[in-house]
Amino acid sequence: MLVPHRPNEEGSNALMSARILIVEDEALVAMEMAAVLRDRGYEPVGVAADSRMARALAARGVDLALVDCQLRDGVTGPQVGRHLIDEHGAAVIFVTANPRLVEHVRDAHGVIAKPSDDDALFAAIETALSRRNSHGDSNAPN
Repeated sequence: MLVPHRPNEEGSNALMSARILIVEDEALVAMEMAAVLRDRGYEPVGVAADSRMARALAARGVDLALVDCQLRDGVTGPQVGRHLIDEHGAAVIFVTANPRLVEHVRDAHGVIAKPSDDDALFAAIETALSRRNSHGDSNAPN
């Protein structure tokens, strides 16, 4: 059973308004992730099933992305994550059944192995957003 996240300090409101992009090609998995995000008080900005769609949605603004490795257009998740970090200053958490595929992606905020536990995922999200915000968007492009 999911319990809605309730902000308990002023900084939490900024975390709750974060723009979160889901990069996942399996429709049911993406829908479940979006529902769980909403249950916890977040509003996802969109779901991308391939690298082209991820880049298009990211152009609208993204604070954090949950990225799978295997997308509709192949094993492009690591490149998508790198693009989101370098070009958009987004925090990236890889959510994948193949964690070894992203070992080389520097500056990612974490890797969650599928299937994942909701509490572990949200702990990673909150940590990544807090780190990103406390460093003043240190990954943002110059």
